[in-house]
Amino acid sequence: METTNKIKAIITGATGMVGEGVLHQCLLSDKVEAVLVINRKPCGVTHPKLKEIIHADFFNLTSIQDQLDGYDACFFCLGVSSVGMSEEAYYKVTYLLTMHVAEILSRINPDMTFCYVSGGGTDSTEKGRSMWARVKGKTENDLMKLPFKQVFNFRPGFMKSFKGAKNTLSFYKYISWMYPIGRLIYPKGFITLEEVGKAMINTVNRGTGRWILDGKDIVAMAKE
Repeated sequence: METTNKIKAIITGATGMVGEGVLHQCLLSDKVEAVLVINRKPCGVTHPKLKEIIHADFFNLTSIQDQLDGYDACFFCLGVSSVGMSEEAYYKVTYLLTMHVAEILSRINPDMTFCYVSGGGTDSTEKGRSMWARVKGKTENDLMKLPFKQVFNFRPGFMKSFKGAKNTLSFYKYISWMYPIGRLIYPKGFITLEEVGKAMINTVNRGTGRWILDGKDIVAMAKE
């Protein structure tokens, strides 16, 4: 049964495309009471709901740890492309960094819902040929072992940005014309950042029977 508690959310990666979209939706939503973003550089957004912490080292949160208490959700949108990266380097910034932050949050806020932006094609077996898919799969699997209230792994494909977005990847700008066609013929793989943000917000109070959400699941969870 869905509750109506106002949400206090932590967002990472708000200077990236997905994080910017999720932040935008949280600031618009009357379901969200307060937002804390943790960034290495300013996100350039001001809002009465919003508090921002600029912090360079996500592997050492000691100096800001006291400010992380009292939040209902973490929307973890921090991530990098594996293109041109060794497996060791990608593992460090994808698995080790994510798990370090998540482990701290799970101790401070055990009643928290943790939403992790993974990716379509992630390998839950951790044994496939694709390096990034194995690393993402291990990250998903180990996040679900932490003592959070809930963990949701989001596996979006193509994501349409929103008007006025500052951090849309150039690749997405060039192929945005494909979105209406893709949504029609392959709805699982084509969603909007608005839907991603709304779905994350709705997981906190509504929950779902599925812990891995593909495009169609995200669209369904986004509906009011």
